Amino acid sequence: MSQETRVTNYPEVLTDRPTHYCPGCHHGTAHRLVAEALTDLGLVEDTILIGSIGCSVFIYNYLSLDAIEAPHGRAPAVATGVKRARPDKTVFTYQGDGDLASIGMAEIMHCANRGENITTIFVNNTVYGMTGGQMAPTTLVGQKTTTCPGGRCRENEGMPIRMTEIIASLGGVAYAERVAVNNVKNIRKARKAVARAFECQTKNLGFSFVEILATCPTNWHMTPLAANKRVETEMIPYFPLGVYKDVLAGEEK
Repeated sequence: MSQETRVTNYPEVLTDRPTHYCPGCHHGTAHRLVAEALTDLGLVEDTILIGSIGCSVFIYNYLSLDAIEAPHGRAPAVATGVKRARPDKTVFTYQGDGDLASIGMAEIMHCANRGENITTIFVNNTVYGMTGGQMAPTTLVGQKTTTCPGGRCRENEGMPIRMTEIIASLGGVAYAERVAVNNVKNIRKARKAVARAFECQTKNLGFSFVEILATCPTNWHMTPLAANKRVETEMIPYFPLGVYKDVLAGEEK
C-alpha cells in the first residue's frame, strides 16, 4: 500500500500521534473501527464519546470527538443523561470488562433494558489491564492473574460472565454482537458490527452493543503473537462470535 493511499484512507477523526498502548494491545484496532464507522456514516461532527476508567479511558487521546470521562463503571448512566439532553447527538460508551461487567454491571444492565438509544463498545480482554492484571468478571477458568495466581477456580469464583448473551436477552436492546480482532477476517467482521450498532442508533431503535474480544499481552505474560493465538484457541470457544440480536434483520439467538 502506497503512502498516498494510506493517508487517503486514514479517518480524519483519528489523531496523528504515537500510541502509548503496550505492544500487541488491541485497543488501537478498536479505535480505528470506531473511527471508520463514524466517518462512513457521517456522524463525526455530531458524536459525543463517554469514556470509562481503565485502559479504555485513553480513547479520547486518539479520537477527535467531544468527550466526557465518567466515574468508574458509570459510563452508561452518564451516556443516558447526555443522550436525553441531546437526542440529536450520537452518543457511545467505550468500556473494558472490569469497568462494564464488574463495578458497572448495574448501569449497563438497566441502560440496555430501558432501551436507551446509545451504543456501547465493550472491549473484553479477560483481565484488569491498567491496575495490574487482577481477575475480571470475564477471566477464563484456569487463567492466572495477580488476584488468582493459581488460576480462576470455578468453585470459588464462578464461571466467566458472557455479557453479549445477557445484553441480548433484554427487551430494550436493538443490536448485540460479539466479534474479535485477532486476524484480518475477524477485523473485517468487527468493522461491519460497529457500523451496524451506530446505524441502529441513527434509526432510534434502542440500545446497541458490540463486544470485542481483545488481547492484553502484558498482563497475560505473552508475546503479541501468542496472545492472538489465545484469542482463537481459548477465548472464542468460550465466548462464541456472532450476532445475538439485530432488530433490523429480525435476528435473535
